[in-house]
Amino acid sequence: MTTEQVATPIAGEIIDLAEVPDPIFAKKTMGVGFGIINSPGGDVLAPVSGKVMLVARTKHAVGIKTESGLQYLVHLGIDTVELEGRPFTVDVVKGDEITVGQKIATMDTKVIDDEGKSTATVVIITNSKKKLDDVDVTFGDAEAGDTVATAHLKVTEEVEEKKAEVEPSSSARPSDLTGFDATAWDIIDNVGGAENVRSFTHCITRVRFYLKDESKADDKTVADLDGVIDVVKAGGQYQVVIGADVEDVYDAIENQLGDKAEEEKEVREKPTTAWGWVKYGFSELIGVITGSMIPIIGLLAAAGIIKGILSLLLTFDVITDDSNTYLLIEAMSDSVFFFLPIFVGFTAAKRLGADPIIVAIIGGVLCYPTLVEMSGESGSGAILGMPLNSDFFGIPFHMASYSYSIFPIIVAAWLASLIEPWLKRIIPNMVRMIFVPLLEVVIVSMAILFILGPIVMFISTGIAGAIQGLYDLSPTISGTLIGGFYQALVIFGLHWAVIPLVAQDIAVSGNSYLNAIISATMVAQGGAVLAVFLKTKIQKIKVLSGPAAISAFCGITEPAMYGVNLKYGRVFIMASIGGATGGLLTGLFNVNMWGFTGALIGFTSFVNPEGIDFSFWGYLIASGVALAVAFTLTWFFGFKDADVDSEREVKKVRLGRREPN
Repeated sequence: MTTEQVATPIAGEIIDLAEVPDPIFAKKTMGVGFGIINSPGGDVLAPVSGKVMLVARTKHAVGIKTESGLQYLVHLGIDTVELEGRPFTVDVVKGDEITVGQKIATMDTKVIDDEGKSTATVVIITNSKKKLDDVDVTFGDAEAGDTVATAHLKVTEEVEEKKAEVEPSSSARPSDLTGFDATAWDIIDNVGGAENVRSFTHCITRVRFYLKDESKADDKTVADLDGVIDVVKAGGQYQVVIGADVEDVYDAIENQLGDKAEEEKEVREKPTTAWGWVKYGFSELIGVITGSMIPIIGLLAAAGIIKGILSLLLTFDVITDDSNTYLLIEAMSDSVFFFLPIFVGFTAAKRLGADPIIVAIIGGVLCYPTLVEMSGESGSGAILGMPLNSDFFGIPFHMASYSYSIFPIIVAAWLASLIEPWLKRIIPNMVRMIFVPLLEVVIVSMAILFILGPIVMFISTGIAGAIQGLYDLSPTISGTLIGGFYQALVIFGLHWAVIPLVAQDIAVSGNSYLNAIISATMVAQGGAVLAVFLKTKIQKIKVLSGPAAISAFCGITEPAMYGVNLKYGRVFIMASIGGATGGLLTGLFNVNMWGFTGALIGFTSFVNPEGIDFSFWGYLIASGVALAVAFTLTWFFGFKDADVDSEREVKKVRLGRREPN
């Protein structure tokens, strides 16, 4: 078949697209076709036979793909998206097979006129540049269902071979979508459409999808979209790296996908081998930790900056530690750490499928002031080295200090996700609203306080102590190794096993030597991409590398790593050498860190609350050297513009990742 007949979907006067009162359609930017004016409205008929590939949320547009591969868009009215669907009803859904002349919608032209919008309707072939030689249109009055156009397909060997092939992008983006809305639509369309998305969430630089079938996603097309830096497949997630605009793009995706947002309890195929279960369990653990920590990472970073500023104010005698000013600022900086179980409980419950409010209340129990005070009491007897400092109806137990903690409340959220469905099954509907939260709070709180909490605290404290012990054996060697390889761990997602330990270490002890080394690796990644920015003469690389350098110096290395450094492999190697050098000096100078925020923006985190000491100057030296080494090596050995022509596609590893600061 080399031609295709096209009917008018509504009655009216058929006009050339150039006469349509909309510049996008009139200039044929979206494709060729025809317009219809002076329509009385009513039933809207299918102009061709095919499969429905798009139904706009606001019901003003329907996309249809024919057997020949042509993609038609029926757009009802101009700027009618603003009417939120009021003038329209739609009788088809995406995926329906329809025949020419079949009713697919209705249009109330009176509502459109009353709102001051144009009733002009267009039928365009959105892939006309690729598929069409031309289209013949018969202008003048026509009744709905009349054949008014003939589309002449390109006859090439490639087209004939691919007529029945499903193209990566199965429909055309509605013309009324612009900016972040357009980016969101393109991403959804190229990951396999809304029907291929189980759920999604976002972190500080990327939108994370759980897809039903990853093979349906067009990785290259998604990665090449305007506003997208790269694509990462990790931890069962299809991650689209956006950068600084991630929240805006996420909001636009949420508007288009709606109730799939953050439904992260993924139904995944269970493994059948022992190693498969190990990988599955690790992936699930990483997923729970990322889902729990991502929403509060920014808060921890902000609190760390405030803590540093407070230390500076004390150091330079601007305020005293017994003043009301000090107490107010301390409350701002310390509240997120003190009440960490509440915040993490809420986010962990959302990730695991429990009631977030109930688990947040359990977090409130764990950091209740009188229980915190009770944890400091001595006891007679001990278990696992922990004093039995409390009793419940005469039964002794160890009351740990859960304020500032992370892991016990994550375990509580997991336990709640198991208990809650059971309680809902056995409690009658008429009293469920009262007794489910009552019993859940009591059961989970007691399980954590008496049994699970002390065990989890013993394990997490032991792991933190082991890490600190390894560092103490040789800070210089530890700093060099961690500085050289930490950002590689980020690629594999293994850093998510470290981030909560760093956060808890800062929350409990007030400082972290490990986080100081991690900070140097961020500066090194920024130094490398800064060299690319200043050296390249290719505009697209400058546009990408400049903002990426700024992000890295602010503690967010993903735009630098996935946008530039990993794509041009030598750049990442040079950045890693810079990180190793910075880590070596950080360990050599025993640089400590009292806040969560690293890189250059986190300089206040290196101010000792007791007063500025050599940790601050050591941080400046280590960061400066890391930046200089990474920059110099990249400038001379890591990058040249010719590398862009041989740019490789970076294959990421299937675990999970996100930058901590």
